[in-house]
Amino acid sequence: MGNLTELLTGFAHVVTPANLLIALIGVTVGTAVGVLPGVGPAMTVAMLLPITYGMDPTQALIMFAGIFYGGMYGGSTTSILLNTPGESSSVVTAIEGNKMAKAGRAAQALATAAIGSFVAGTIGTLLLVLVAPLVVAFAISLGAPDYLAIVVLAFIAVTAVIGRSRVRGFASLLLGLVIGLVGIDQVTGQQRLTLGSPLLADGLDVVVIAVGIFAVGEVLWVAAHLRRTAEEVVSVGQPWMGRQDWGRSWKPWLRGAAIGFPFGALPAGGAEIPTFLSYVTERKLTRHPEEFGKGAIEGVAGPEAANNASAAGTLVPMLAIGLPTNATAAVMLAAFQSYGIQPGPLLFQRESALVWTLIASLFVGNLMLLVLNLPLAPLWARLLRIPRPYLYAGILFFASMGAYAVNAQPFDLFLLLVLGILGFAMRRFGLPVLPLIVGVILGPIAERQGRMALQLSGGDLSGLIGGPVSFIIYALIGIILVGPCLRRYVVQPLLNKQAAAEQAGRS
Repeated sequence: MGNLTELLTGFAHVVTPANLLIALIGVTVGTAVGVLPGVGPAMTVAMLLPITYGMDPTQALIMFAGIFYGGMYGGSTTSILLNTPGESSSVVTAIEGNKMAKAGRAAQALATAAIGSFVAGTIGTLLLVLVAPLVVAFAISLGAPDYLAIVVLAFIAVTAVIGRSRVRGFASLLLGLVIGLVGIDQVTGQQRLTLGSPLLADGLDVVVIAVGIFAVGEVLWVAAHLRRTAEEVVSVGQPWMGRQDWGRSWKPWLRGAAIGFPFGALPAGGAEIPTFLSYVTERKLTRHPEEFGKGAIEGVAGPEAANNASAAGTLVPMLAIGLPTNATAAVMLAAFQSYGIQPGPLLFQRESALVWTLIASLFVGNLMLLVLNLPLAPLWARLLRIPRPYLYAGILFFASMGAYAVNAQPFDLFLLLVLGILGFAMRRFGLPVLPLIVGVILGPIAERQGRMALQLSGGDLSGLIGGPVSFIIYALIGIILVGPCLRRYVVQPLLNKQAAAEQAGRS
């Protein structure tokens, strides 16, 4: 009941005219930018983050929540109309969505994506209200060794699970940890990796890093593979759904929400796995298996719901523990830190009004997205006709202005270019971006918790391993690291021998 009272208080703060206008601007801008080809939610949030500077923290985070949910929704439009997913989690939506569009059912595909996003987003936010306080109560009982173990688990998970190569994942994480070390050591007061420059003494601003790696790096990458004309966009009318479409969509919406939320809350769970699981589930449960691969509406409804429910799930560990589980959550964490707010167990106590206002704004923004996107889908489709040179020149301009606005230092523009080149090089050589961002944000936290644990134990290394929580987490880390090796060198040879024996028996 206490949480419900706090949530109602949050709604009271959100429904003021000024805050409703801020939320509307956030979802509109977030959707408009998220719709553009190749611009995923993480890049949308990173690029638009600086526009919240100078605002009241509560209003800034309301706008930021709108940008976050709007950017998440925008990818479905690109996937359906262009067959060009803005990010990996929208790939599954494109499988059936673009087939529906080419078959003249773009309106139905966009409608089921919009309504499914609303349903799953609402369910996910409700679960956030119920689950986050429980996670906070658990997190308060943790000590420095336990927090260190959780951060190490995040490091291992995002490097071992994401991407095709563990070596590249760990290389990206190492780059992030090195960047996170730049500045003055908070314990000894010595400068680290500053190259003697006083402008680097305070470290690199996380916003500049995020904008450089995501936005500028993506622009440089696209410029190297630029098509000078806009791709052909499937024509779209006013989104609507018939009675049969409703009947085939509502169960996938609910199943997708149930699959997506837990994965979003897990380290490196992301939205890729739940969207794929949702697609496979709907393919097995459908009464129209012949339509899959040709434009089945269930193949759009389920994965899109799972995608948006996982987005709500990412906010649970981010708010309750200060742990980002994907790139978008990492950039959101940077937004909190830019206002001197550190997400974690004490956030719900120190900034209770702000947190519950943010959560309430998610409900409001989700409703605004539904009302906004159904009538304006043809307008978003026209945005896709912007020629790529103009589009990415605009992105580069706004990214530069945003990075300069952080500290009003020309030096930040130089850093932005260097980080953009780094982001381009990472894409060129296949290094995933998320481990770098996680390393930048969580690296200092891991250092602080590790030092605290060693101070409490008088320098004894056994102090890095606390109670049962850290033991369980390190056991999970061992499974993540050793499991694939066992499967490759022990289980797979046994399966191959068994298969060879069965083949020999048949012959």
